[in-house]
Amino acid sequence: MEPEQAVDQIQNSAKEIAVQLMQIHPAVAKLGNEKLQGTILTSLHKITVELEIVKKQLIVFQQRDNSAEL
Repeated sequence: MEPEQAVDQIQNSAKEIAVQLMQIHPAVAKLGNEKLQGTILTSLHKITVELEIVKKQLIVFQQRDNSAEL
């Protein structure tokens, strides 16, 4: 697998994960337990932050890789 293919695969998987995370949020509100909801939402936020870090690092990697071609 070439680096470009790896980046594409990771980006596509990250998009799928983001969609799944967005689908969790509405269900959390229906749990009826504020403490549990707070804990889950905090965890979902942390996962989202980490996923964004992965996506941003891929962008930096692509930019570095593209600048090497110049």
